[in-house]
Amino acid sequence: MNAKTLISKVPEITLVFWITKILCTTVGETGGDALSMSLGLGYLLSTAIFATVFVAMVVVQAKAEKFHPVIYWATIVATTTVGTTLADFADRSLGIGYPGGVAILLVLLLGSLFLWYRTLGTVDVTTVASPAAEAFYWTTIMFSQTLGTALGDWVADSMEFGYGGAALIFGALLAAIAAAYLWTRISHVLLFWAAFILTRPLGAVVGDFLDKPHDEGGLELSRYVATAVLLGLIIVCIFAFPHRAARQVESGG
Repeated sequence: MNAKTLISKVPEITLVFWITKILCTTVGETGGDALSMSLGLGYLLSTAIFATVFVAMVVVQAKAEKFHPVIYWATIVATTTVGTTLADFADRSLGIGYPGGVAILLVLLLGSLFLWYRTLGTVDVTTVASPAAEAFYWTTIMFSQTLGTALGDWVADSMEFGYGGAALIFGALLAAIAAAYLWTRISHVLLFWAAFILTRPLGAVVGDFLDKPHDEGGLELSRYVATAVLLGLIIVCIFAFPHRAARQVESGG
């Protein structure tokens, strides 16, 4: 019986992966705010636009026969932008509030992971090589990005830690997860998803710090300029560093 190697549709989890992911979550905040606030389209219309882009990118990603860094990271950016405007719409326009939004999205996220595990037996991202796994993967990511926006705003605004304080909190939590990865036997799959979820509120508060007014604790940079610079850094990360597909080796005939 020979081992069968499956090539995943998602990248290897490396330091470059995490740097690119944080940049994507940050550009999601500035880009989402640019459309909904700077252009004045509002949260609902902006969400509809970004959701259309997100669905289109997921279709392209699903139809791709192998891992493509540009397609993958463009889809991640699409999840962060729609996550920003969707969370803002629910929290502010619908009046759910940050605690309510976080609670609802956390339930949806955990439910997605539970159904994924019950259906396919694992939520390990290295196994994302089938249409079913991809469907669960992108659904889970969509919930995690939206949750992260609400969580970041809750800590920075409602809890009054400010953007800098919130960034330190989420950064410290990510550092603790990295330490657990290196020096404990806690499941690496569990730690991956914990880190993946927490990079979103980190990016959200950093994005807010860049473009919010001075009297709100931000640098008041142009959302368009901040978004363009962040997109440029993402492009550098994609093309200047290797992004290989994760591999999953299974026993098979």
